Amino acid sequence: MSEAGARPRVSVVIPIFNEEETLETLYRRLHDVLEVIAEPYEVIFVNDGSRDGSERLLREFHRRTPAFKTINFSRNFGHQVAVTCGLDHAVGDAIIAMDGDLQDPPEVLPGLVARWREGYEVVYAVRQARKENVFKRAAYKSFYWILNRVSYLDIPLDSGDFSLIDRRVVEVLRAMPERNRFVRGLRTWAGFRQIGYEYAREARFAGESKYSLGKLLKLAFDGLVSYSYVPLRLVSNVGLLVSASALGYMGYLLLARLLGDVTIRGWTSTVVIQLFLGGVQLLSLGVIGEYVGRIFEEVKQRPHYIVRDRVGFADTDGVGRGAAV
Repeated sequence: MSEAGARPRVSVVIPIFNEEETLETLYRRLHDVLEVIAEPYEVIFVNDGSRDGSERLLREFHRRTPAFKTINFSRNFGHQVAVTCGLDHAVGDAIIAMDGDLQDPPEVLPGLVARWREGYEVVYAVRQARKENVFKRAAYKSFYWILNRVSYLDIPLDSGDFSLIDRRVVEVLRAMPERNRFVRGLRTWAGFRQIGYEYAREARFAGESKYSLGKLLKLAFDGLVSYSYVPLRLVSNVGLLVSASALGYMGYLLLARLLGDVTIRGWTSTVVIQLFLGGVQLLSLGVIGEYVGRIFEEVKQRPHYIVRDRVGFADTDGVGRGAAV
């Protein structure tokens, strides 16, 4: 149905970064599942600066099936920006964002579409089980626990970017200009009728995870800073606590002097207190600096991404919040 010239009703957005070993299987499974859904569709691969043979395979997929399209970035801009780019270009009534490593099984897509047909405008996939090592499972669980404790949003536990989003909601997301993207947070903030859909997250099909520990920590920190004022309030509370402690100790010293008590000693305690206060001040500056740095990124107004070329798109198709070269 996707090749008959009809406007796609279902768009699938998939960021790709060095997934050569996975792509052939992903293409076959996606193609089979989307034909079963029986709606005009398009698949948008966002090639996020891959350095292996991914681009060659993506071009071959379009030759086999014109509904499979590709956007090639000029360099690696990151997973969240790649998802954003796919949402900018998708034209379907329902847009599905998923990863390209087959940990998000394509066979889940009919279930997401079925929920959308029931009237839900956001259907987010909830990981019922993870086939990953104990350390990663514990890290993800800790992140979501902390995020829900400090965030002013109720972001569903164990829900990532794998989701179906109605066109109305996507238009809302496209209107959000922030540079430090945390798509699942933006999706929650937008509201509308949302529901979870449980699935078993598969082990990685091939290759290694492209999310290093550093990238995972950055994503977690983006989520915490973007959707919580707790770090700033914590700094203020620590400042009040330290000030109150200093005033209390000052009162004790004055009272001891007035009562003619012992000679005031304390070279060691003085040094410890100074080091403690210095650490608190540096920590406070660091937290404030994170928020100021994000303000600096926003005011520069650079494009979110740069598109080197596109495969399968008409020349009149826009590039959203990106720039084309």
